[in-house]
Amino acid sequence: MNICPYLQFSFEILGKKWNGLILHYLSLCPSGSAHFSEIKRDLTDITPRALSIKLTELAQYGLIEKKVTVEPQVTTSYLLTEKGRSLTVALEPIQKWAQIHKDA
Repeated sequence: MNICPYLQFSFEILGKKWNGLILHYLSLCPSGSAHFSEIKRDLTDITPRALSIKLTELAQYGLIEKKVTVEPQVTTSYLLTEKGRSLTVALEPIQKWAQIHKDA
């Protein structure tokens, strides 16, 4: 029996610690983007180094975009790409499943 390569690809991304939570976090941001410090503040258990690595990794997958603004000061924000938004929509049924079964 062969493992589905599409499911394998999905878990290659989502099976890594923090990736799914970072994507979910960005999907909840009202502006559609967040600064590094905001993500770090709200995902309290992640280290700054791990967050930096994960943001780079998610950008390499094409799921988030790093946006640097220089006026009036240099700021960096991270936002979901269309590909990233479609993955967060796919995570919603998993979230609903967990709400039902987490304490069961």
